[in-house]
Amino acid sequence: GNSKYHYYGIRVKPGSSLNQLSEDGASSAVRQQPSSQKRYKFLSGTGAGSQKLDNQYEQNTNHSGGSNHSNSSPQHPHHHQYLGDGSGAIPDFPEIVFAPGLALPEDCTLEDVDTLRSIYREHCEAFLDAVVNLEFQTVESLWREFWRSQDNNNGDECEEEKYLSKTKLYLLCKCGPVQQFVRRVDYLFYQNLVEVLIPDVLRPIPSSLTQAIRNFAKGLESWLTSAMTGCPEEMMHIKVSAVSALAQTLRRYTSLNHLAQAARAVLQNSSQINQMLVDLNRVDFHNVQEQDGCCSCKCDDGMVQRLEADFKVTLQQQNSLEQWAAWLKGVVTQVLKPYEGKPNFAKAARQFLLKWSFYSSMVIRDLTLRSAASFGSFHLIRLLYDEYMFFLIEHQVALETGETPIAVMGEKYNNNPSNLSGYLQPGPLANQNNEEQAIYVSTRQDPEDVSLDVHIIVILG
Repeated sequence: GNSKYHYYGIRVKPGSSLNQLSEDGASSAVRQQPSSQKRYKFLSGTGAGSQKLDNQYEQNTNHSGGSNHSNSSPQHPHHHQYLGDGSGAIPDFPEIVFAPGLALPEDCTLEDVDTLRSIYREHCEAFLDAVVNLEFQTVESLWREFWRSQDNNNGDECEEEKYLSKTKLYLLCKCGPVQQFVRRVDYLFYQNLVEVLIPDVLRPIPSSLTQAIRNFAKGLESWLTSAMTGCPEEMMHIKVSAVSALAQTLRRYTSLNHLAQAARAVLQNSSQINQMLVDLNRVDFHNVQEQDGCCSCKCDDGMVQRLEADFKVTLQQQNSLEQWAAWLKGVVTQVLKPYEGKPNFAKAARQFLLKWSFYSSMVIRDLTLRSAASFGSFHLIRLLYDEYMFFLIEHQVALETGETPIAVMGEKYNNNPSNLSGYLQPGPLANQNNEEQAIYVSTRQDPEDVSLDVHIIVILG
């Protein structure tokens, strides 16, 4: 029937030889580093102790420089050409400042605080090496080593104890300045990791790499939770919130990328575009606007008419996916420009997404009732444009608030941890007045995949 595009998840199996037809011959010149190499070079030493640790770092580096991790070579070396530049992924590490009158935990010194800051940077560098080399499984062992997991059987598990004992680490993790430091660094670092793994959400990437990233995202929360067993609750909540936001972002962006590649075929097919134009011209937009008057998503009629006209013109021109993306970005910029620099920017962005979702739902409803021949194409395009519009709004709100997109998402989950496990649980605004409620359309096919179910109200509420 007209539902062939509902199954956009169908693809060639990752292990199939057919993948080699499109992937052979790709350049794989990329820096390879053993991600398991131990290194603890301190950022800003204080006294003789720091010099001793510096010397220890040099010895570790010289001793292990010629050895490679058994998994340092990824299964598909050519995947590296699809990754972003990781040279600037490590953010600037702020100082951990204890305000006057704020006492350190018993038996802890300022040198211990500086040591924590230094080994956390080295931990992030090892994390980055693992990601750049696509050694995703290494991340679990890195977390276990840093947080001194009891069931870690790695022979190097006591390496960190030479610099900062587990007892002091956990005591410092209860301090507000340390928690603020970890929160800030994690959101900056994880945002950079996303840009390394998926530098362009619209650029085609191999399905095997997409699946590897999704599997990585699926395991992050459980790995961290297991590794941090016994850690102070406040620090664990901060870490899990940030990692959950990272996992959700990777899932959403890989799904968005998958939708983009499926939509390219539609946008490049002249006959399908012409059929879409015919069916779209039959949609009763006057009735759609009358429906608008009966709900809380009342929108400016002039803007709706302009968007309708622009959409038809852009469709008629048979523009590429990148041109459509530019058009969507222009729409967001135009709509939100009056609210720039104002405290209600996030609310305006949320309301626009609700209205966009409402109108696209009503158009799809009209096409369904008319049994439109191009319904499958419209359904696919609608999924892509809704998700990409959400992507644009997410970045605009982050830019306006001075945060990273992951920080915006992570702070919402930090305030509403139940949203992480709820499959169909309402967002934090669901119990407020009708004006704030969202229209929710589930497109999930995998019960464990929430990539297309992230609510506007969860992130921007």
